[in-house]
Amino acid sequence: MIIAIKRGVAESELEDFSRFLEGQGVKVHLSRGVSQTVLGLVGDTAAIDGEALSAHHLVEKVIRVQEPYKRANRIFHPDDTRIELKAPDGVLRRVGGGCLGIIAGPCSVETREQIIALARAVKEAGAGFLRGGAFKPRTSPYSFQGLGPAGLDLLLEAKKETGLPVVTELMDIHHLELFEDVDIIQVGARNMQNFSLLKELGRCKKPILLKRGYASTITELLMAAEYVMAGGNSRIILCERGIRSFDPYTRNILDLSAIPALKRQSHLPVIADPSHATGLAWMVPSMAKAAIAAGADGLIIEVHNNPEAALCDGEQSITPDTFASLMGALRGLADIEGKVL
Repeated sequence: MIIAIKRGVAESELEDFSRFLEGQGVKVHLSRGVSQTVLGLVGDTAAIDGEALSAHHLVEKVIRVQEPYKRANRIFHPDDTRIELKAPDGVLRRVGGGCLGIIAGPCSVETREQIIALARAVKEAGAGFLRGGAFKPRTSPYSFQGLGPAGLDLLLEAKKETGLPVVTELMDIHHLELFEDVDIIQVGARNMQNFSLLKELGRCKKPILLKRGYASTITELLMAAEYVMAGGNSRIILCERGIRSFDPYTRNILDLSAIPALKRQSHLPVIADPSHATGLAWMVPSMAKAAIAAGADGLIIEVHNNPEAALCDGEQSITPDTFASLMGALRGLADIEGKVL
């Protein structure tokens, strides 16, 4: 249930009203927008008399939310959420709320020379965040699984070298303590409905990049975000990374329609992953531009200095030169969309 509050209500009155509502067995979430203050009621609201609340002198209107996700719902929070963090280089990095966040780097961390060289290259091209996998979920148990803690150390060394915030995937709750210096924790498609992991991340203060499962609906993605938000962490970035299809030509199908749909339903920032969605490096630039044109708040792109020799997903990784060229095109698109890159 959402309660829109009239303008000009005193803070003390709002606090008293919130306590009154909590006395009826629900949790109250306050959201202040540019032009509207709303109270979101989370819990069993079936017994609450909406008509009686509508008559209260502080209330403009009462809306019952039909969707099962509450905190992630745009009705609950009308304004776009912007994820902000102070980078080691002193620059404020932002995703959402009119800001495009570009995350780039290799699928997996392989060597010190590789990750530092790529970190320097993507930063010079204009990326705001460095990605790189230390723990890699692979379909085959015989494929390269990542360097583990050693890979994390190399990723953090590249962060120190370049000042770029790092994004990397957490696969196991028991590894969480190793991620103390990671800036954004990624939850991969295979773990989107790992509810134990999501609950634990709800108690975490770091931003979470939540990827859509390859057979998951938009509602299921938003419910996964709701798990994290229910634990108290509202710093979530949603990621459309492609869904499974009957056509094997591409690795997945980039669901561009999910981007405006998610933006309509939720206030959380939405980015796209054209690398995993297509699995083909030559498609990445065009799909990246299409995602921004569809309203995405950013991209996560795999970049490798020698894709043919990559230990993981080389066929979908673009080179630093291609990435630099793409960034030039994205700056033009950002201007058209009225967003800041």
